[in-house]
Amino acid sequence: MVINTSRGGVIDESDLIRALREGVIAGAGLDVFEHEPIQPGNELLSMKNVILTPHTAALTEECVNRMAVAGAERVVDLFDGFIPENVANPEVLSLERWKTLREK
Repeated sequence: MVINTSRGGVIDESDLIRALREGVIAGAGLDVFEHEPIQPGNELLSMKNVILTPHTAALTEECVNRMAVAGAERVVDLFDGFIPENVANPEVLSLERWKTLREK
């Protein structure tokens, strides 16, 4: 049995399909795919030994609310002149337009 909930590119889907078809692997559970969204003609969609689910485990109501509030707080920080928390690409802070931002 193969289970992949990490990244779609971790598994070569054509190899997985062949292994599932030939019985080398008993089954697969996937919530990520090599090409997302999964294409309508993808053979995995019709295989009886495969379970496919959306990659949404963290999308509970509480989690979505916290993400929305955190995103809004980062925007407010920026407008208030502060460097937002968790800047994904901190190199942008060296740009002239952001040089006046200060630590919170």
